[in-house]
Amino acid sequence: MERQRPKEQDKILRRSNFEAVEENLTPEQAKLEASRCLNCKNPRCVKGCPVNIQIPQFIQAVKEDNLEKAGEIIRQTSMLPSVCGRVCPQERQCEGQCVLGIKGEAVAIGALERYVGDNTRPKETTITPSGKKVAVIGSGCAGITAASDLRKAGHEVVVFEALHKFGGVLRYGIPPFRLPRVVLDREIDALKAMGVEFKKNVIVGKSITIKQLEEDGFDAIFICSGAGLPKMMGIPGENLNGVFSANEFLTRVNLMQANDENTPTPLKVGEKVAVIGGGNVAMDAARTAVRVGFKEVYIVYRRTEKELPARLEEIRHAKEEGVIFKFLHAPYEIIDKDGYVGGMKFEIMELGEPDESGRCKPIGTGKYETFDVDTVIVALGTGPNPIIQKSSEADGIEFATDKRGYFTVDEETRETSIPRIYAGGDVAPVGTSNAINAMGAGKKAAKAINEYLAAK
Repeated sequence: MERQRPKEQDKILRRSNFEAVEENLTPEQAKLEASRCLNCKNPRCVKGCPVNIQIPQFIQAVKEDNLEKAGEIIRQTSMLPSVCGRVCPQERQCEGQCVLGIKGEAVAIGALERYVGDNTRPKETTITPSGKKVAVIGSGCAGITAASDLRKAGHEVVVFEALHKFGGVLRYGIPPFRLPRVVLDREIDALKAMGVEFKKNVIVGKSITIKQLEEDGFDAIFICSGAGLPKMMGIPGENLNGVFSANEFLTRVNLMQANDENTPTPLKVGEKVAVIGGGNVAMDAARTAVRVGFKEVYIVYRRTEKELPARLEEIRHAKEEGVIFKFLHAPYEIIDKDGYVGGMKFEIMELGEPDESGRCKPIGTGKYETFDVDTVIVALGTGPNPIIQKSSEADGIEFATDKRGYFTVDEETRETSIPRIYAGGDVAPVGTSNAINAMGAGKKAAKAINEYLAAK
């Protein structure tokens, strides 16, 4: 049986709106897709999931038309099925391990998870107060996951968010055409209903310090404030007007509606934009640039299409929406035109031997090409903002960090070098930085905190 595919919004129409590109599977499609699952005795898909969702069991419940049971099975380990079903790289995780994918197409696990998440709600949980209090710094994937597990254990949980809306990178980094805001709001409202307290506009390290949280009676602290410090290219012209980090560009559009001319902080939209990078963030930035009105949008990557780290689905959608891909081009210089971007010069590359990442290393040829662009968006990743570490040092709390500034943590418990303080998500990444890995870190931290508080 062929893999069932959700209906997609017309590729021309969606260039001008931020509505969801994909619809949900229909009930008929969901049952047909569920029937493709082989219900393996040794389910490799579960091993491929960082939070170990019992995938064959929930799919069997879908097949039996018992969505409530399917929802309960998923939520035993994941509070964000509607989110993960949309943004997780299933082709490299659960679906990448599916036996059917060896000779054909894997079961559409992500689409089925999204279908279940959208059509079920968490069951009410009886909370027995523990008398303990936990602070969670950050309301992204890791924070939401940890907050749920900690609250179920009876602790008073307070989530501190630096921005004016909750959701972390799910809100400011992922565009609504990939993750509709109604979905994200629903997941956060479920946590509020459980009794989790959310406080916005609180920058830990500025508004309040780690030491003050301890003085306020928090028995444990989980730091999952994300990695919002953009990595730039280090080439001439980076300080020109018209150069953005992808982090800034997406935050301004997703969180501040900067594409609306009536907003207090409007975005100047030019004619042509070059997005530097090849990951999911680059795809999000490019597809957002299409929607805000840039007439030509380029994704410029120094390797070939084969090495693109972005999800295949995101690459396909970008191409359908008119994004132009330029491969084997490395940034060399941004051209100055009266203080603004007047073009960009790239060196033509060729692939050499594989490097430490296993991918062929790009090597400069000494040949160059200039693009006629007026805007540049740099999507080369981010690093951790050191604000928490530096403010803590002033209070005599010195966290161990690696050479890049990430918190050093125990891989299993996520505890930092300071007892009772844990870290996870993008501030202490393990493996690839994505939603499901951050959730896995949140679950590990919550488990360790629960065990610590129970022993205490």
